[in-house]
This record gives sequence, structure tokens and C-alpha cells, in this order.
Amino acid sequence: MQPVVHLAVGYLCYAAYTRLHHGREPADLPALVAVFAAGLADLIDKPLDAAGVVPVGRTIGHSLLFVIPLVLLVWIVASRRDRRLLGVAFAIGYLSHVATDIPWHVFSGDFDELGFLLWPVTEMPAYTGVKPLGTVAGIEITTLWLEAVILVAAVACWWMDGRPGVGLFRPSHRA
Repeated sequence: MQPVVHLAVGYLCYAAYTRLHHGREPADLPALVAVFAAGLADLIDKPLDAAGVVPVGRTIGHSLLFVIPLVLLVWIVASRRDRRLLGVAFAIGYLSHVATDIPWHVFSGDFDELGFLLWPVTEMPAYTGVKPLGTVAGIEITTLWLEAVILVAAVACWWMDGRPGVGLFRPSHRA
């Protein structure tokens, strides 16, 4: 999945959580935490891959052996500081990233590429990229088509929610 689409999915998942559990749209800071966490796996792994430290761009940051302890640590710290909602937002964002990297490999039958889930215990072969999903009216449908739909839906949802997160970057106007 493209990195920007992970951010979109993280937002959509967190927005769904806030609607189901709180009956409202996401607040600024938790929304930003969810979006940041949704991109964190790539922020960890892509530079390490580019620097030649790891063999591919889905290793440490995508491995459940790292993800689960990290999410638990953030949850514990957030809970102790009475900021549980930020811990929840982080968990939803980060776990949405790992979860959404799985279906494309399953649908395309590239099960060996799921090695990132338990890396370094399991091997992670080179990522083969965009996956074909089928043909409709002579047009090949790939994972990029679905990712585009997800991205547009997330932007529309975020816009209708009042663009949470943007308010944190606006200067305060005091009279």
C-alpha cells in the first residue's frame, strides 16, 4: 500500500472508532496521533532499507515482534499520563498500517511476502509492488485503483469531519 494511503486508512479507522465509541468526529490531537502512527512503520523501515541496514522496506517497523511491544509501551505511557485516548489513537493508527499491508498479498497469492509480520524470524523477500486484482471490461484492476478510492473516501471523511488536526497549526487569535 502506498504510504499516503496508510495515513488515510489510519484516519478512517480512528474516525470510525470515535463515532462508534464517542458519537462524534475525531478531535485534533488524537486524529494527528492516529495519522502519524499510521505512517510510522514506513518512517522506520523505508530509510533503513534505503541506507542498506535492512534487506527490504518492510522489516522492523512492520514486524509484530516490534509493533506489539511498541503499541503496548505507548498505551502504558499514555495511560499513566491520563491520555488514554492518545494511546488508543496510536494503536489504531499503527495497527491499521500493518493490517492493511496484509490483504494485497493474500488476494494475489504472494503469501511469502507476509514474512514481514514476524521478521526477522521469517524471511521477507523483495516486495513485488502493485498487485493485479482482475480485469473488468478489458481494464486491469490493480491495488492502486482500490487505494485511490480509499484515499478519496478518507479525504472526503476528513473534510466533512471539519478537518481535524488543522486547528493545531492555526495561530491563536487572542483579543
